[in-house]
Amino acid sequence: MNNIEKKHRRTLWVMAAGLMICILASFTLGRYPVSIGELLGVLGAKLGLPVSSFWSASVETAVWNIRLPRVLLSVLVGACLASAGAAYQGVFQNPMASPDILGASAGAGFGAALAILLGASSVGITVGAFAASLATVALVFTVSRHARGDRVLGLVLAGIMVSSLFQSGTSFLKLVADPNNQLPQITYWLMGSLSGAKWGDILFVLPAMLFGLIPLLLLRWQLNVITMGDDEARAMGVNAPRIRFGIVVCSTLVTASAVSVSGMIGWVGLVIPHMMRRLVGSDYRFLMPASMLGGSLFLLVVDNVSRNVTTAGIPIGILTAFIGAPFFLWLIMGKVDHYEH
Repeated sequence: MNNIEKKHRRTLWVMAAGLMICILASFTLGRYPVSIGELLGVLGAKLGLPVSSFWSASVETAVWNIRLPRVLLSVLVGACLASAGAAYQGVFQNPMASPDILGASAGAGFGAALAILLGASSVGITVGAFAASLATVALVFTVSRHARGDRVLGLVLAGIMVSSLFQSGTSFLKLVADPNNQLPQITYWLMGSLSGAKWGDILFVLPAMLFGLIPLLLLRWQLNVITMGDDEARAMGVNAPRIRFGIVVCSTLVTASAVSVSGMIGWVGLVIPHMMRRLVGSDYRFLMPASMLGGSLFLLVVDNVSRNVTTAGIPIGILTAFIGAPFFLWLIMGKVDHYEH
């Protein structure tokens, strides 16, 4: 292991430690003050440890039913969006690629809007968003198979076309929605928020998230190879089309699961991988775990700000756009290193 690799590993450990500190700090922030001792006591009691209760019922409710699901969901959604963005940028060799490149976000928005229009519960909205997101990407793959020329380019163009179609569908649903009840709910969902996080949401999306995140971690060595091109990958014994397809499927799965429970949170998948590239380089052995940690840390910090700045809370999608848009301008003006591996 050379010095550069040692430096990158230290960076990952520092990021992991920073994430743990931020997670603990997140429980102490909010309208109901919670000390670290109360936090550890509640968690210990819930895990079956012999801890005598020295906290109030309101503290236990705030920790276990409100803050813990929201903190965990922030960590998971941030990791999913950032890792999907990093994977798409490598697979498509495009520094502007983001998790919604294949229409997963647009499909989720349409599914959620349709579920709200039909009067579905919060669980129904999540299920509708997740199912529509996967169906949208399946449609993109179907369309791209009939495209002439380069397969990867055809996939991206199909994603743009299908995304536009479903965005139009969402606009139509907003047009016919009840302006007093349904339209505000649809609009708020599309802004992105973690304020309604529940244990049911985590249990619903966690298997899909893990089924996508774990292969992305395991395939990061192969992702390094396919960024060199199909001929070089074949010479090294790597089936580039198969690996590329697997990475796209996993990235789509984590994107769909994240968006279905958080709404439309943009920029995380674009901004974080570029930031991590400046810390650990373009080697996916370090870039993928760094993107997951960086995405979790970033979204957790932004969510803490969104729920503490005002009493009602600011939709997290607004804050990520405030941060992401200036970075995007910085990126296209050439202030960030040219994307290459």
